[in-house]
Amino acid sequence: MNVQRAQEISSSPIMANVTYNGESIYIEQVDEQNGKATIHSLEEPNNKQSVSVTSLIEQ
Repeated sequence: MNVQRAQEISSSPIMANVTYNGESIYIEQVDEQNGKATIHSLEEPNNKQSVSVTSLIEQ
């Protein structure tokens, strides 16, 4: 995924089907300058992590 698409998804009111390492995730915010996204698993909303947007896959 690219930074622009990750930003679109994070600011959209519609939930997109995005995965990270095969797990469904929610994109909380995107750091466009560093190409990173703050995400959390749909099953573990308190387990936040910062990952490269290129490792995110939109289904």
